[in-house]
Amino acid sequence: MKKTFVIVWLVLLSTAVGALFWYNDLQYRLPTPIPESYKAVKPGEHISLNKNLYTNRSRPLFLHFFNPDCPCSRFNIKQFKAIVEQYGQQVNFAIVIMSSKHFTESEIQDKFGMNLPVIFDPSVATACGVYSTPQIALLDTDSKLYYRGNYNVSRYCTDEKTSFAKIAINGLLTQHTRLTFNKLALVSYGCRLPDCHN
Repeated sequence: MKKTFVIVWLVLLSTAVGALFWYNDLQYRLPTPIPESYKAVKPGEHISLNKNLYTNRSRPLFLHFFNPDCPCSRFNIKQFKAIVEQYGQQVNFAIVIMSSKHFTESEIQDKFGMNLPVIFDPSVATACGVYSTPQIALLDTDSKLYYRGNYNVSRYCTDEKTSFAKIAINGLLTQHTRLTFNKLALVSYGCRLPDCHN
């Protein structure tokens, strides 16, 4: 009797864990609903930001929109760090926090293990046309939007063929002005801003 109960309990537990994983994976694959007040920002539009964000005006600026409570954002930390390590000598990086909770700059820097500028201004997301996390806004040296979109088609950001962030950086660094991205790169997926709601 005990053995049967344990087996049934394990089967139910496994089913619940599988259903939860499937539900979360399904939610991730659905686009983030577009807010009613959303104003699209097109590539080439000038983005007005605090000039202190540019530590070196001769480099592009990569804005990483991050919500510490968003599972999609947390999956993305390793990928973001790898991009910073690969392009840190050519591109300026900053983390834009999108959360209604209070975090300090040092808490965020500790989470990433990197001493990058941290921005707590939600108007940066509006200026760049960002309404979910994780997202990227890549600006050229004239503060014009080059790319706003996803890191990768893969939830775990591991598919090199669709590493949109790297494709965008490489395109900007080589002055490729006719670079185009498909729907998978540009349609927002992840958590709605400012809170974590799929």
